[in-house]
Amino acid sequence: QVQLVESGGGLVQPGGSLRLSCAASGSIFSIYAMGWYRQAPGKQRELVAVATSGTGTNYADSVKGRFTISRDNAKNTVYLQMNSLKPEDTAVYYCNAFLPPTDYWGQGTQVTVSS
Repeated sequence: QVQLVESGGGLVQPGGSLRLSCAASGSIFSIYAMGWYRQAPGKQRELVAVATSGTGTNYADSVKGRFTISRDNAKNTVYLQMNSLKPEDTAVYYCNAFLPPTDYWGQGTQVTVSS
């Protein structure tokens, strides 16, 4: 079992920045990958960025060059630095941890990009 607690969402103007944090507890040594997904109203949940247990990372095309995912293994925390935010980035952002074969999810944090 893994518990995930997210923080850092909020309202930001276009072009601004936010950093999301996700703290993991529980069976953290079995985590293969941690990442961030988002879901906008009326749309399906989509992958934003993922970091595997090594140094591999993967990003959605829509956020490449603007978002950066990082892990602090000492703090059992994964971060999502979001720069140059756009209105279309508005969504609920969910932290995800994958312990094969199970996905674990955080409660979600709202990110709103609006002037």
